Amino acid sequence: MKMTFIGATHEVTGSCTYLEACGKKFLVDFGMQQGEEHFENAQIPVPPSDIDFVLLTHAHIDHSGLLPLLYAGGFCGEIHSTKATANLCSVMLRDSAHIQEFEAEWRSRKAKRRGDPDYEPLYTMNDAIGAIELFIPHEYNTPIKISDGITAEFRDAGHLLGSSGILLTMVENGEKRSVIFSGDIGNIDQPLIRDPDYFEQADYAVMESTYGNRIHTRPKDYVAALADILQKTFDRGGNVIIPSFAVGRTQEMLYFIRQIKDNDLVAGHDEFPVYVDSPLANEATDIFINNRESCYDEEALSYVRRGINPLSFEGLIRTVSSDDSRAINNDTRRKVIISASGMCEAGRIKHHLKHNLWKPENTILFVGYQATNTLGRSLVDGAKNVKLFGETIHVSAEIRQLPGVSGHADMNGLMNWAKAVAGIKKYFVIHGSAESADSFAQKIKDELNIDSYAPFSGAEFDLISGTITVDAKAVPVKKKRIADGNISLCYSELISASERLSRLIKSSNGRANADMRRLTEAITRLCDDWEI
Repeated sequence: MKMTFIGATHEVTGSCTYLEACGKKFLVDFGMQQGEEHFENAQIPVPPSDIDFVLLTHAHIDHSGLLPLLYAGGFCGEIHSTKATANLCSVMLRDSAHIQEFEAEWRSRKAKRRGDPDYEPLYTMNDAIGAIELFIPHEYNTPIKISDGITAEFRDAGHLLGSSGILLTMVENGEKRSVIFSGDIGNIDQPLIRDPDYFEQADYAVMESTYGNRIHTRPKDYVAALADILQKTFDRGGNVIIPSFAVGRTQEMLYFIRQIKDNDLVAGHDEFPVYVDSPLANEATDIFINNRESCYDEEALSYVRRGINPLSFEGLIRTVSSDDSRAINNDTRRKVIISASGMCEAGRIKHHLKHNLWKPENTILFVGYQATNTLGRSLVDGAKNVKLFGETIHVSAEIRQLPGVSGHADMNGLMNWAKAVAGIKKYFVIHGSAESADSFAQKIKDELNIDSYAPFSGAEFDLISGTITVDAKAVPVKKKRIADGNISLCYSELISASERLSRLIKSSNGRANADMRRLTEAITRLCDDWEI
C-alpha cells in the first residue's frame, strides 16, 4: 500500500494523488493546474490505461479538469463521485473541452499567419464526453465497495454542491488502513449548501490548506448590502452588471436576489428583471435545483417545503442563444445582468461590459476573487480605459466589490475539521500555497501534537510501514505554461523583446512628433493583431 502525491503540493490547484493498494492502481482527483505554476509536478507513474478507477471529491476544474485527458490516454475505468458532482461534471467538463478547442483554434489561426504549426487542444469534446460516461454516482454517508479490499464513503464537504471528503478503507494481506481525503473543506453558513460534515476516525488524513494561515472577515449583511447597491443604481437610471462564476456564485446571487424581492428591499423598482446570461450557469442552476434534497441546507429547504424554488423568482430571465444575449442590451429597463466569466476574461460578460462600462449611471459589481493580470482585476484596480474586441472603452460606470462568503474554510475552520478526527497518525497537508501549507502543517504539530507533513510533488508514503519512502524536494518550474497545455519555448525571448520596446518608448521623449506618431500606430496595429 503506497500513496504518491502528484498535484496541489505547495500549490493551490491541480489536485491529484496516486495510490496502489489491494492490487489496484487509482487516483483521488485529477485536476487542472490553474493560474501561475511554481513547481513542476511529477508524472503519474503508470500509463492512463493502467489506472483502475478514480475517486473524485468535487466538480471544480482544479480537481476534475484533466479527467478527459486521462480518458484520451486510454483510461476506461470507473470515476466515482457523488450524484451532484457527476451532474456538474457533465456540464463543466464539456465546457472545459469547448474552451480547449476554441483556444487551440484561435491560436492555430494566428500560427498559420506566421507559418507555424497548428496548436492541438489539451483534449477534445469527444474526450470530455468519454470521461463523463465513466461516472458512477453515489449518495453521501454510504460505504461503497469499489473492489476487493477497498471501500469508500463520501461525506458532505460543504464547499460546492455535491462536494465531498472521502474516507478510503483498504484491507490487504490482513493489514487494514484508512485514509481521509478532505477535498476542499467548506466554510460554515454558506448560502444554499450545508456546513461540512466531519469524520470520526482514520489512520491518516490528506487535507487542504487553501486558507491555512488566514482568517476570513465575514460580511455583516450581504443581502442588505446588495440591495443598497441595486437601489442606488436603479435610482440613477442604471443597470447592475455582475461578472460571476457560473457554478456556485451565480446560484448564490440568485438566492440573495430572491430574498431581496421577497422582502421588498428595493423600493420603487419591484419588477426589475434579472438576466442570467451564461449557458453553463443556467445548466448548473438546474443541477442545483435537481439535487436540492441531498445538498441544500435547512434555510434553502424551507423554501422547497413551501413549494418555492429558492433560485427562481418573478422577473428572472435565463438566456441561452447568442441572439437572446445580444437582445439584453436593447432592454431599456433598469436591470441586473449576471454573466460569466467571473474575472471578465472570456464569455458573454465582455459584450455586456462593452455596452455598459462607459455609462456613469451603471454599476459593475464584482462578487468574487479577481486574479492578477485579468480584466476584472484591472477594473477593480481603477483602470480608466480597457480594450474590448479591439475597441478602447472608457470606464465611467461605478466599480464596486461585494465579496461573497468564501467557499473555503479558514484556518480556524480547518483546525476544527482536524480536531474532530480521532486516531490520526499523520496529516498530509496539500492544496495550499507554500506558505499556507507549511504554516498549517506546523500549526497541527503545535496544537494537536500530531505529526504532519506538507509534501512536494513526487513524495511517496508507505501506508503499511508508516514511513515516507521518497521525500521529494521542490522542483521549480523552468518554463512558462499557457492555457491550452502547449509550452512556449520562446516566452523568455518575448519578455526580452517587451523590455526592449519599453526602453524604446521611454527614450522617445524629444523625438519628432511624426516619428512618435508612427511608433504609436505600429504598436497599436501590433496589439490589434494579437489581442483576442
